[in-house]
Amino acid sequence: MSQPVTVDCPTCGAPVEWTSASTWRPFCSDRCKLIDLGAWAAEEHKIPVAPDAEDELFSGELIPREPH
Repeated sequence: MSQPVTVDCPTCGAPVEWTSASTWRPFCSDRCKLIDLGAWAAEEHKIPVAPDAEDELFSGELIPREPH
């Protein structure tokens, strides 16, 4: 039988076995999971995008909706 994969908790660095028994994987605990969620909510973590990406998303190429 092979050894289970072990990853480091992204919040505290504790080793976590990557198995179905690890309820909060990749986190070691509910506390670490909530700390990470709070960091995303506070915008401490961000997904990098190109500076002009928002302009592409809202470029005005959409057809305006007809008023009802």
